[in-house]
Amino acid sequence: MKVIESIISGTNTLLWSYILIIMLIGLGLYFTFRTKFVQFRLIGEMFRLLGEGARADKKGISSFQAFCISTASRVGTGNLAGVAIAITTGGPGAVFWMWLIALIGAASAFVESTLAQIYKVKDGDTFRGGPAYYMEKALNARWMGVTFAVLITLTFGLAFNSVQANTITSAFHSSFGLNKVVIAIILSVITAVIIFGGIKRIAKASEIMVPIMAGAYILVALFIMITNITEVPAVFVLIFESAFGLQEAAGGALGAAMMNGIKRGLFSNEAGMGSAPNAAATADVSHPVKQGLIQALGVFVDTLIICSSTAFIILLSGLYTSKQSDGIILTQQALETSIGSWAGIFLSIIVLLFAFSSIVGNYYYGESNIEFINNNKLFLNIYRIAVVAMVAFGSLASLSFVWSLADLFMGLMAIINLIAITILGKIAFSALADYTKQRKNGKDPVFYVDSINGLKNVEAWDKGTGSSSQSK
Repeated sequence: MKVIESIISGTNTLLWSYILIIMLIGLGLYFTFRTKFVQFRLIGEMFRLLGEGARADKKGISSFQAFCISTASRVGTGNLAGVAIAITTGGPGAVFWMWLIALIGAASAFVESTLAQIYKVKDGDTFRGGPAYYMEKALNARWMGVTFAVLITLTFGLAFNSVQANTITSAFHSSFGLNKVVIAIILSVITAVIIFGGIKRIAKASEIMVPIMAGAYILVALFIMITNITEVPAVFVLIFESAFGLQEAAGGALGAAMMNGIKRGLFSNEAGMGSAPNAAATADVSHPVKQGLIQALGVFVDTLIICSSTAFIILLSGLYTSKQSDGIILTQQALETSIGSWAGIFLSIIVLLFAFSSIVGNYYYGESNIEFINNNKLFLNIYRIAVVAMVAFGSLASLSFVWSLADLFMGLMAIINLIAITILGKIAFSALADYTKQRKNGKDPVFYVDSINGLKNVEAWDKGTGSSSQSK
C-alpha cells in the first residue's frame, strides 16, 4: 500500500499533471487550427443542433439526451468546490485561464466525440461507443481499448462515484443533521433503481436533472450579478489583471493563477480525456459531426457558464481571499453573503443534484466499457452491484486515498485517449469537411461509410442498415 501511495502522491502526481496539461493544451491548439476554429465558427450551428435534438422524438437516444448524459458527468461538485479552491489558491486570475482552456479544449471535445459517433456500434435500438471502440476498430489495437476501458471503469464508475456520494452525505449531514447511514441507504437504492433500468432510464433521468440543476444554479448566479451589477465590471478587471499578475507582489502569483485555472478548466470540462465520447456515441443522429458539435458546446456550458457562475458568486462576495480550505463551505458562505441564510439549504439541494447526476453519468461510462470488454450480462450486473456498493461506501468513508488513485487513473486514460485521437484526427477533419460541404449545399447532412475514402470497420453507417444515418 505504501508503494502505491508513493506512486500517486507528491512529485509523481505533479509530474503526471504537467505531462497531461501540456498534452491537453498542445493538442487542443492543434485541433483548433486543423478544424479551422470549429468551436467558434460553428457555435450558432451548435445551438441549432441542440434545439433540434431537444425536439426530436426517437426510439433510441436523442442528441439532447446524449448531451445531458455527458453534462451530468461533467457537472459535479468540482464546479462548486473546485472553482472556489482554484480562486482562493490561485487568485481571481485563475478564472481567466479556466475560460481560455475551455475555448481551446472544445476542439478536442469535437474530435473525440465525432470519432466516437463514427465508430459506434448497435446495442438493440440504441448505440454505444467511445474511445475503447475507436481504438479497436480504427487503430486495430484492442489491447489499447481494453486498457482504456478498465481505467475509465475504475475511475468514473467506481472511484469518482464514491467521492460524489461522500459529498452528498456530508452536505446533507451538515445542513440538516441527517444520519449518514440513512442517507447512504437512500442514495444506494435510488442509484440501483436508475442504473438497473439501462441506458434509456439513465438518459431520461439525466434529461430531467441536468436542466433543473444547471438552470437553478445559473439563475441564482444571475440574480447575484444583477443585484450587484455596478460591481461586475470591476470583477472582470480584477480577473484580467490578476490573470497576468499585474497586481500581485509575489513572483509566483502569475504561475499560481495559471496552474489553478488551467487544472480546474481541464478537469472540469474533461475535453480530450475520453469520458464524454462514451455518451456522445449513444446519440441517434444523421451525421457524426452533429454530435461532435453538441459535445463541443458541452465544454462551454460546463466551464464558461456553470464554473463561471461559481466564480462570480465567490468574487462578488469578496471572500476570494478566504483561507477556507473546503470549497463547498466557501461557496456556501459566499451565497449566504449575497442571498441570506437560506443559501445553505439551496446549496445542499444543488450539491445533491450536481453530485447525483454525476453518479448516473459516470456509471454509464463504466457500463459502455464493461460491454466493450465482455458483453456477458453477468459482468454488467456485477459492475452495477459494485457501483451501488461504492456509493454506499463513499457515503460513509474517508476518501482521500480513493481520490488520489482516481486522479492517477484519469491521467493515464486521458494520455491513452489523446494519443489515439491525435492519430485518428484526420478522420474527424474529413467528416467535418463533408458536413460543411453538405450544409453549404442547403442539405441536412447525412453520413455513410463511403462519405470518407478508406473508412474501415464502421458498423453504424451502412446505407442498407436503417441505422442512424437514415434518421433526420
